[in-house]
Amino acid sequence: MNLSTALSDALSTKKEYILALKEMGLYTVADLLQYFPRGYEDLSQFKKINEAKDGEIITTKGFLHGIKLIPTKKRNMKLVKAMFYDDYGSECEVVWFNQPFLKRTLPMDKELILAGKVQYQYGKYVLQSPTVESIKEVQIHAGATVPIYPQHEVITSKWLREKIHPLLYLAKEFEEVLPEEIVKEEGLMGKSEAVKEVHFPTSTDNLKKAQDRLGYEELFLLQLNAVKTKEEWKNSRPEDMSSIKMPMDPEFVKDFFSTLPFIPTGAQKVTIYEILKDMERPFPMMRLLEGDVGSGKTVVAVMALFQAVKYGYQAAIMAPTEVLARQHFFSISKFVEQYEEKVKPTRSLNIQLLIGSLKAKEKKVVQGVIKDGQVDIIIGTHALIQESIAFANLGLIVIDEQHRFGVKQREVIVKQGSPHVLHMTATPIPRTLAMVAYGDQDLSVINEMPKGRLPITTKVVPPEHRDTVYKFIAGKIEQGQQVYVICPLIDESDKLEVKSVKAEYEALQSIFPNFQIGLLHGKLKSDEKESIMRQFKDGNINILVSTSVIEVGVDVPNATIMLIEGAERFGLSQLHQFRGRVGRGKDQSYCFLYTNSDSSLTYERLKAMVDHTDGFKLAEIDLKLRGPGEVYGIKQSGLPDLKMANLLDGILLDRVRKAAEKIVEKSKDLTKYPSLKNAWQALRKRMEAD
Repeated sequence: MNLSTALSDALSTKKEYILALKEMGLYTVADLLQYFPRGYEDLSQFKKINEAKDGEIITTKGFLHGIKLIPTKKRNMKLVKAMFYDDYGSECEVVWFNQPFLKRTLPMDKELILAGKVQYQYGKYVLQSPTVESIKEVQIHAGATVPIYPQHEVITSKWLREKIHPLLYLAKEFEEVLPEEIVKEEGLMGKSEAVKEVHFPTSTDNLKKAQDRLGYEELFLLQLNAVKTKEEWKNSRPEDMSSIKMPMDPEFVKDFFSTLPFIPTGAQKVTIYEILKDMERPFPMMRLLEGDVGSGKTVVAVMALFQAVKYGYQAAIMAPTEVLARQHFFSISKFVEQYEEKVKPTRSLNIQLLIGSLKAKEKKVVQGVIKDGQVDIIIGTHALIQESIAFANLGLIVIDEQHRFGVKQREVIVKQGSPHVLHMTATPIPRTLAMVAYGDQDLSVINEMPKGRLPITTKVVPPEHRDTVYKFIAGKIEQGQQVYVICPLIDESDKLEVKSVKAEYEALQSIFPNFQIGLLHGKLKSDEKESIMRQFKDGNINILVSTSVIEVGVDVPNATIMLIEGAERFGLSQLHQFRGRVGRGKDQSYCFLYTNSDSSLTYERLKAMVDHTDGFKLAEIDLKLRGPGEVYGIKQSGLPDLKMANLLDGILLDRVRKAAEKIVEKSKDLTKYPSLKNAWQALRKRMEAD
């Protein structure tokens, strides 16, 4: 047997268990040994039964006596009862429910370890359904630090412990992926030892070292992939274009600032500088611009677009939807009117919109002038990076809210002459997570809001205060303001006691019979969604009831109220994104969080929304509470699940990044490190498949 042996051959078990393991993504011995615990229960300290508090979980050892099987009034339910005498002279009653086999399998003449919750009932101690284990050289269920695994309907944590432990001798076959110099410099535990310790730790200290070792490897491979991807992107520009640069002209930037009706924030100036310095270089930029809702990312993007056009290149901005593309078109057109003579002194700037709803003849005309080089700035949806589009000399593409780029899209961009690429997102991402998820890109952050913007008033609303909020909403609509209502579900659910958009849409029509109400959800066709958003933006809909598909970045200045049903079902980052849909005009805006939950944890989470308006602060809190996969949709972004890595340790991430860069400097193609190269290629293959 070895690590590649199929679990169907390695384990003596029922077929239903093998099928369940496959559902969990476990096919081989290697998969099973890398299915790490989600936590641990310390059952290593033995205690006298008569010293236990009522409801306390304890571990004790001793002998069973008088075991018997007792039928009950319930059909098919039997009790197994026994007396247990611990090694310290205390006694208690032990009860197991519906496990009749224990009557014949539990030994009366061997010392046993029991672990479970003690209850004091009718003057005696009782242990209900405790874990039982014979005393052995290595304890796996009790009398030790016990691993707790993510479970399945069929696969229990106890079952996994029993199957994993006998196979751990094969951990010695795991290749040492990390270079020897890294293991020594970082003082890391060996791979095989770490795998064994993380399942059945011999000490708290060794468990910490094992988790650190396995987490370091996860981060190292991701950072190595980021470094390699970044190098490949830099080298993607054709040789005959390697000398092309766009030198930064401070006077050009000052002139641009002078046309603005406001003073740019310090953070905007810093990010503009970082981007323009990138555009000076002879290799293509790949940068992610993060900025909270309303922080002024568009101004930064426009400066970059003008920089490209000034040097004779075409510039493009790509948005995820037609509504957002149109918004960019109108807002950028205003900037062009103010500043075009500085950008193109000899002629007017040509700015075009390319979206799916254009007629075929119109599309053909726009595509033709793009190819001929007559267009300076092109704004559109993802159609801009399809194979059918040919730019004359694309120098920059700004991609809004699609910062995880697939391999195929990158290939299309390379064919357009490898222009500079600037991704923008209004989703605040903690720096540590950005270093992992988007490590192949340089990072710019606008962490400062423009002066004069009114903070959004946020309140958690209990059920009894709904009517008060509805009256408040009616008054605001009569003043010409608009309302968003967000619901977690499209259709009603018997299992989940939360409102659906369809039910809420019908209910609000009764509550507000004099107002126009719109309905938006993911099952609608694209053109239907576009139409509804356009009607809301134009003021023809007073209340828009929507699921989480609500457009990121769409600017509706009259929308001043965001009402979120079932707020406890959303993460803080998502709630903050919803809240950012309002507060874009001159009027005070409000966010009401509706919840029927009386959980203290729910209240604590939602109170963070009331206390904090900084999206980056909320993102960090969310990351701690829920983890990266839940918060940022990492599974959809290509980043694999991280089982051990600590994404809150910025110092460690910096160290790992530098170590990865050092290894690539020593061996660009990684031929000096064959095991590492194999592991990196396997990771990249998985990420590209996702």
